[in-house]
Amino acid sequence: MKTDLFDFELPRALIAQHPANPRHAARLLAVGEGLRDHVMMDLPGLLEPGDILVFNDTRVIPARLTGRRGMAKIEVTLHKSDGGEVTQDSANLDARAPAQWKVFARPARKLRPGERVDFAEDFSAEVMAKGEAGEVTLKFNVEGPELLERLNRHGIMPLPPYIQRGAAGDAHDKSDYQTIFAARDGAVAAPTASLHYTPELLAAIDARGLKRTTLTLHVGAGTFLPVKVEDTRDHKMHSETGIISPETAEIINAAKAAGGRVVAVGTTPLRLLESAASEDGTLKPYAGDTDIFITPGYRFKIVDLLLTNFHLPRSTLFMLVSAFAGLDRMQAAYEHAKAERYRFYSYGDCSLLQRAEH
Repeated sequence: MKTDLFDFELPRALIAQHPANPRHAARLLAVGEGLRDHVMMDLPGLLEPGDILVFNDTRVIPARLTGRRGMAKIEVTLHKSDGGEVTQDSANLDARAPAQWKVFARPARKLRPGERVDFAEDFSAEVMAKGEAGEVTLKFNVEGPELLERLNRHGIMPLPPYIQRGAAGDAHDKSDYQTIFAARDGAVAAPTASLHYTPELLAAIDARGLKRTTLTLHVGAGTFLPVKVEDTRDHKMHSETGIISPETAEIINAAKAAGGRVVAVGTTPLRLLESAASEDGTLKPYAGDTDIFITPGYRFKIVDLLLTNFHLPRSTLFMLVSAFAGLDRMQAAYEHAKAERYRFYSYGDCSLLQRAEH
């Protein structure tokens, strides 16, 4: 499909710079046969007892670093670990954090293989390789828990470029850009659909008789890369590491067998669920990378409903929601959201999408 089909104009004033306070006060647009305006606390009443919500329990690491190659300033954002086998026991990066990472560097043209970038007196990395679009492979001088300790000490939260912050970041973002489910270190972008949940909302979900479980998909910075090709068939999708435990697969399969609907809380659980599901909709345990690229025409195997924020134009995520709910329906929903002053992107409001029947 032509990438231009997924383009739209968005007033900059609608790009949220901070989350709603409290988080469950965010607005919720229900998109189905019609459009209905709600708030997040209405969510339990929009679902049926027995439905199962699937959350992503990844935890964002402070993955943005500033260093020097000699006198030249280099900015680095880690986006994917590059080493170590992914297993059911390695969902937490702390257990396997390798020294080698793929990063986006700026300016990447100043870096050559064999050169060293210094981030602090006890923290440096060697340039191992250079890729395309500013991607560089770095090997740090520490790994495992020591690497995470250095990142926590010297890094800042890797907010997307449309959230305006100073060079030192914002102290509130260390908590604001982390979900209530965050348990397994490894993401360099938040699973933003889960940012709206609070203990009060979870209590209401439980009281409604809804089920919930978690999987792990370590979101990469590649999620923000624009689609630059004219045709979606020519786009190379970034890969991300995900894990679905046997216990989680069993819980979801049991809920489906009992008549419950699978509600993906965000595009990251949806991508992993669809990667791991059989053609008959049965979910299997999973441990590995996924680069699934979902565009209109894709036949969904397991996810029935999708909770997701409002995405960037021409992005793989807007393509995904258009595949799920229908391009015409999503274009109408986004025009409604703009007219009603919904807040867009990572810290913005949410939508509940019904799957279109193709």
